[in-house]
Amino acid sequence: MLKLVIKHMMRLKNTLRRRLHMICWNLHYGKQFKAKKFHFRDNFRIYIEENGQLKIGENCFFNNNCSVTVRKKVTIGANCIFGENVSIYDHNHCYSETDKLISKQGFQSDEVVIEDDCWIATNVTILKGVHVGRHSVIGTGVILYKDVPANSVIVCKQELRIVNKRKIRHTI
Repeated sequence: MLKLVIKHMMRLKNTLRRRLHMICWNLHYGKQFKAKKFHFRDNFRIYIEENGQLKIGENCFFNNNCSVTVRKKVTIGANCIFGENVSIYDHNHCYSETDKLISKQGFQSDEVVIEDDCWIATNVTILKGVHVGRHSVIGTGVILYKDVPANSVIVCKQELRIVNKRKIRHTI
């Protein structure tokens, strides 16, 4: 019985925490932040700068340590799930003027769209201008810088090679 009470207390705590975050985001960002009911775990961060707009569809889930940083516009469709450590950016630093500090050159921004029913796996980074089509899966560790057609599965092809074997001398 005690385990059941503790379980319900934890659910209540998490629900209240989520609702408090939603209220704070709505108060802080106003019309820049539009979201239906969605769920998130610890350290989910939203940063909306200047005139940026963030729209999150219904029934989305963000795992631990996800972040969305918006300067222009990010739109996330309904029923999307995000693994741990997913980062979404709709902008990048300008750096072509060699006579100026990079930090003083501003940003280039372009809208990011993630359509309905997508799974973005752990440690994925989505960069400016990317459009992910509905029902797509983005595999672990992908740095997404191009559009993804609907119903696609994207993986990070990584080659693991043994470049050398160590010679261990055992001393007693």
